[in-house]
Amino acid sequence: MSIDIQQPQPFDIVGDTIHIAGVAGGAFEAGYNYVITEGHDEVIGHFIAGDGIGGHGQFQVTADVSGAAFTHVVAYVEVFHPSAKDGSRLDLVVVPVILGSSIVPGYATYLEHVVKGGETLWAIAAQHYGAGNLYHRLLAANPKITDANLIRPGDVIRVPRAE
Repeated sequence: MSIDIQQPQPFDIVGDTIHIAGVAGGAFEAGYNYVITEGHDEVIGHFIAGDGIGGHGQFQVTADVSGAAFTHVVAYVEVFHPSAKDGSRLDLVVVPVILGSSIVPGYATYLEHVVKGGETLWAIAAQHYGAGNLYHRLLAANPKITDANLIRPGDVIRVPRAE
């Protein structure tokens, strides 16, 4: 059996509804589970994928995480086939995602800001949020930034926005 998650991609910023999609199979309409967790709370669900004769089929499920008591910005979408023998997680695939509502209450989308010469995260936060001290939102939304003082012209920074 195999699982290929095509959506979300690693470190996508997701809203309160997470779309999980891909291809799975290798057995007669196998049952799969998903868990979305950040170590404190979790949302669980299941789906069936396959073509009825051992082939692979597409799957697409929607998980509502609005009621979860998540406390961290990064969560993990885990998809697996539960073992009939002991319930263990077979063929586990894990995709880290960024919880947009943990960054900006009411998260809806993000803008892409192209860094210009001389800009800082403080200045970009001031421009988009009205306060430079909210630069931590930009850091949370852009895990590739490992040092707030090291952004360069041409870098593309995701700026989470509320509705």
